[in-house]
Formats: sequence, C-alpha cells, structure tokens
Amino acid sequence: MSLSSILSADAVADAINDCQAPDTFCPKKFFQVCGLTNKTTQDIKKVFGILDNDGSGYIEEEELKFFLQRFCSSARVLTDTETKAFLKAADNNSDGRIGVDEFQAMVLS
Repeated sequence: MSLSSILSADAVADAINDCQAPDTFCPKKFFQVCGLTNKTTQDIKKVFGILDNDGSGYIEEEELKFFLQRFCSSARVLTDTETKAFLKAADNNSDGRIGVDEFQAMVLS
C-alpha cells in the first residue's frame, strides 16, 4: 500500500511545500493540509503502518526524522528540534515512541 492510494498527490505536495524551510514543520497543520484529518480511522491506521518503517508497531524518533520523506522522497529531513517537538506532542504515555492510537489522536485533534 502507498500513501498515494489514501491521499491526493496535490494535497501531499502542498503540505510538503508548506514546511520546506527548516523548523517550519507543524504536524497538525501538515495533517490538515495533506488531507489526513478528513480520512477514516482505518485510513489513518494504514498511513501509520506506512510510516512505521521497521514494522515495530511504533514510530520511533529515528523514523520521525524521515517523516516527510515517507510522503515525498525528495522532501527534507526534519530537524532535531522538529523531531523532538513532534515526538513530545504525540507521545502521550512518554515511552519515547508513537503508537497507532497516539498517532490517530494527534491526527484527529
């Protein structure tokens, strides 16, 4: 499964362009612009599965660095500041990683 089967390529491109400059990435805004906030919980879980690069059931800090590149291979890597802020915002149980329920809660918040 690919993200293009869930999200429109134009919406993803708009979301990527919106945070091109370092330290301008905001997860909630990204989810809105790419259209993920308007998807079903099943679609959000599918996107989570694609973002969980190692299949561990969690998105860890190292995977978050390459978050934008999962949407577009030519996108930039998140800065350390953006990565840590993203993790802190989504990691509700403070275990240092984002589970599917935490991801879904952030997308829909």
